[in-house]
Amino acid sequence: AATATAAEDMAFNEETLKRQLGKYKFRDLTINEMKDVHQKFPDLKSSQDTYTFSDGSQKDLLNIIGTIPVRHQGSSYNIPIRIWILDSHPFGPPLCFLRPTSKMVIRVGKHVDTRGRIYLPYLQHWSHPKTNITGLLNDMIAKFEEVTPLYTKRSAEAPSLTDINTIIAKISSGASDIVAEPPMQAADYYSSKVTVLGTGDLGMACTMSILAKDIVEKLVFIPTTENTVKSGTLDMEIFHLPKVEISRDYSKSADSSVVIVTANTWGGEESYLEALQSNVDLFKSIIPNIVQHSPNCVLVIASQPVDVMTYVSWRLSGFPPHRVIGTGCNLDTRRFQFILGKSVKMSPAETEAWIIGEHGGNEVCVWKSLERDNGQNINPDILNPDYETCKQQAYRAFKELKDKSQRSWSVGLSVTDLTETVLRNLDHSHSVSTLVKGSYGISSEVFLSLPCTLTRAGVVSVSAPKISEQDEEMLQDSAATLQKLFQQLKI
Repeated sequence: AATATAAEDMAFNEETLKRQLGKYKFRDLTINEMKDVHQKFPDLKSSQDTYTFSDGSQKDLLNIIGTIPVRHQGSSYNIPIRIWILDSHPFGPPLCFLRPTSKMVIRVGKHVDTRGRIYLPYLQHWSHPKTNITGLLNDMIAKFEEVTPLYTKRSAEAPSLTDINTIIAKISSGASDIVAEPPMQAADYYSSKVTVLGTGDLGMACTMSILAKDIVEKLVFIPTTENTVKSGTLDMEIFHLPKVEISRDYSKSADSSVVIVTANTWGGEESYLEALQSNVDLFKSIIPNIVQHSPNCVLVIASQPVDVMTYVSWRLSGFPPHRVIGTGCNLDTRRFQFILGKSVKMSPAETEAWIIGEHGGNEVCVWKSLERDNGQNINPDILNPDYETCKQQAYRAFKELKDKSQRSWSVGLSVTDLTETVLRNLDHSHSVSTLVKGSYGISSEVFLSLPCTLTRAGVVSVSAPKISEQDEEMLQDSAATLQKLFQQLKI
């Protein structure tokens, strides 16, 4: 959703762009890209508008509005689009939408959802400097020339759900009539195939939780141990779970949308570093096989220690960081939000509370500025006794729950929570392990948990909540410790 604040013609004005991009981390790189867009697509316009994420948070973002030329079956059409440029650009992929007029109907398919959100392999593979906005526009044109994303509404047709979705979408003028064709068949809709890779209780917990949520068309379980009893595969084969295929053949995982890794080699009497290196060696055989067969997937890492193994997976996969996430502090955050919400009589979604940082280590408790229904402001920047007391009580309760919980099933539910957000493209925010270089004065390439907005493309935005200097030093210490550990591992 968006609220326009100041649209302007894209007659290139570098000074105006500098002002608009004042809060962008890589302003100069973004300006250079916009120059190239202006030269190659002079009819497009730019604006700085307010984008509202699904969790209610808002950001003033640069966006590009207009039409792109598409030729289909010998005719030319102008497809109205809007591209939101995130403040992490060019290291984070843009958000792309269609902007149909009232006479146009969105054709839902593998590249477009009911809201007009656009998904392309180019976005999934987003990795600066190989990708840029001009390349995205060219790829968009190429894909839309294969299958047009819009068609003209027939006047005799009764309103349908697709029509309603089109009306809800932002209306834009300036596009010619779009070729009239029926909507795509079900086979063209986005596939929801998931692979779970690992052993034992956690792999079983992830599998059962995903099935209970009914969010997949197919689930492939690949065990990483020869022991069928320990891996859980024997029982799954005996009782035959619907939608589940058990195989040691990685080719069965081909074209998975999400791949969940739960594999671990813990259990011996070796030192921590030796055990960790054993885990890395296991991942050297796992990750390349996954990448080969599902090159466009989102990797969800649940193996422990999660911040380390997420980094290892990122290095071994060659994926851009937005497509490799660790479960991190998602479970801890959801629990903390629930307990805090009960304390202040608010829903968990309204609490704006997070557990961030190193999972199981120097984690940081964050409670952003809020306002209750009675109008009383709860502001963490003003450390009043009521705020601190409530926050500390909720945090203690959360810690007690964490110590007493059944770990595998709890993590399985957390993994399913993340998988559902990605598969259903929910735009929800989760505290997950992600690349934090550039946040809180961290200059090294390490993974820690921060609030991330997730979609089908993976991480589309990362937030860095305001924290105290002491907490910031804690995160920096975690980053330094992880960096020293990485230097000792053979990745």
